[in-house]
Amino acid sequence: MTTAVSDKTISRLNQRKKPSSLLRYRQRWGWVFISPWIIGFILFYFLPMLASFGFSLVSFNLATPDQIDFIGSDNWRRALIQDPEVLASFGKTFKFSIISLPAGMIFSLFLALLLNSKFVHGKILMRTLFYAPMMIPGVAATLIWSGVLNEQTGWVNVLLQNIFGIQAVGTEGIRWLQNPRLIYYTYTLMGFWGIGNAMVIMLAGLQNVPTELYEAAEIDGAGYFQRLFRITLPLISPVIFYNLIIGIIGLMQYFLVPYVLNGGDGSPQGATRFIAVWFYKQSFTFFNMGYGATIAWLIFIVGIILTIVLFGSARYWVYYAGSEE
Repeated sequence: MTTAVSDKTISRLNQRKKPSSLLRYRQRWGWVFISPWIIGFILFYFLPMLASFGFSLVSFNLATPDQIDFIGSDNWRRALIQDPEVLASFGKTFKFSIISLPAGMIFSLFLALLLNSKFVHGKILMRTLFYAPMMIPGVAATLIWSGVLNEQTGWVNVLLQNIFGIQAVGTEGIRWLQNPRLIYYTYTLMGFWGIGNAMVIMLAGLQNVPTELYEAAEIDGAGYFQRLFRITLPLISPVIFYNLIIGIIGLMQYFLVPYVLNGGDGSPQGATRFIAVWFYKQSFTFFNMGYGATIAWLIFIVGIILTIVLFGSARYWVYYAGSEE
């Protein structure tokens, strides 16, 4: 009898409980509330992605929209094997990323540390001032920088010549936007204008670090850099990781600045013909929408691969307070 009762009890405990009417009611309303996002994702993301993949399998020119020919993998073969500009554009994008991404990460972290310091006064005003350029449209900001860095009248060259005595103004001066050896550094400098978003995210991570850890480290005699590298950076590593992912995705789509400054022609000497610029040229200058869709998918695939690699490396350097490891 005891065994029978015990077996019945165990079987009853192992049975999955049916959701209550209240739980089912909440689940239904949960689906109702997220349905706008699901519908928007399907209509404006998933279906256009499927359509773009379909375009990559056909020959479709906007100049002759009534002529659509199925060509299978010819566009992919052209992009991967026959068109050297695709690989060259990816190379220029990566070269620019190697310069721009670390500089942006370090500068945003520096500003966040500065504005989180207890020795800095007027931090609220400074946070607002550093974030304010994010509110300016990218086209307007790019045009402003083109004037600031003008080799004839730009105040950067004028200050360099008047303060340091460097020949910076005139035809023999520093041509920030026309010198292929300086252009990536120039674009990186221009990128600092919109670094406020990354700075705010870094600042939020810094303000979540428990102050008790700093106090304990100070009692133990740890200096500033010891606290920075052994407490601050490990604890905000998830925030750094997030900014790194966002930065890589943004650089894979880097287009606005070279397009506004030189119409996307790759000046100077083809150095700014990034992969997103080459995608635009093929799609909206040469009207090769099928081939442009193929390049867009290559950008997506490379971005996914880089993201997967970063997530694979995260286990070695990203610290999550709630993780078991």
